[in-house]
Amino acid sequence: MAKIHVLVVEDEADIQQLVSYNLIRAGFHVTCADSGEEALERLRVEDINCVLLDLMLPGMSGIDVCKAMRKGEGNIYRAIPVIMLTAKGEEEDVVAGLEGGADDYITKPFSPKVLLARIKAVVKRSSSNQADSDDSRKTVIVVDGLEIDKGRHEVNINGSEVQLTTTEFSILSLLAGKPGWVFTRQQIIDYVRGYDFLITPRAIDVQVFGLRKKLGEYGKMIETVRGIGYRYRSTLENRD
Repeated sequence: MAKIHVLVVEDEADIQQLVSYNLIRAGFHVTCADSGEEALERLRVEDINCVLLDLMLPGMSGIDVCKAMRKGEGNIYRAIPVIMLTAKGEEEDVVAGLEGGADDYITKPFSPKVLLARIKAVVKRSSSNQADSDDSRKTVIVVDGLEIDKGRHEVNINGSEVQLTTTEFSILSLLAGKPGWVFTRQQIIDYVRGYDFLITPRAIDVQVFGLRKKLGEYGKMIETVRGIGYRYRSTLENRD
């Protein structure tokens, strides 16, 4: 099995070396970048599986890098999972990172074991989204005018492509895959993150908010079930 290739985007040499050391020791392949601009260049020329991205960088900020990735270049790197690794750990900073397209958020100082576990989790989820081998899950979900291709990691609304982060894509696949079913916030957390991470319901709410905006008119199909969670309400359910 090929090594997981991680791009570490960090301008502080000591932290960059510490993170790289732990990743290499754990069997990862590592590429480093000192700035956001260099990170995007590395993404264009190398096969990266995950990005560890510092929030505060010289020039282009980590948030800007993440947004640029999500816009993508011919779908080259917009689906690559991003983990924000930063000293800014206030709730508003976490929310800003998630809204900017990050899939996870780890604050400094961090546990190397937790960092390694989270990288493995987001890479596994990303790989599963792009090449789902589970026969119990449909590769393509079609409901109303919405088409979700899990193999290609693409979402189209009436033929027009919508760009989603890995986490947004996972949430939409879960909800639209079973129209009318109500999923609790914890069920959504378990589905998109795994069972061993402290991801708050607030973070899920932020992801759903961003997903609704990107879906436009279809955003209203994702309904909030007060006190429980969310569901996708298909117009097909109202037909006789």
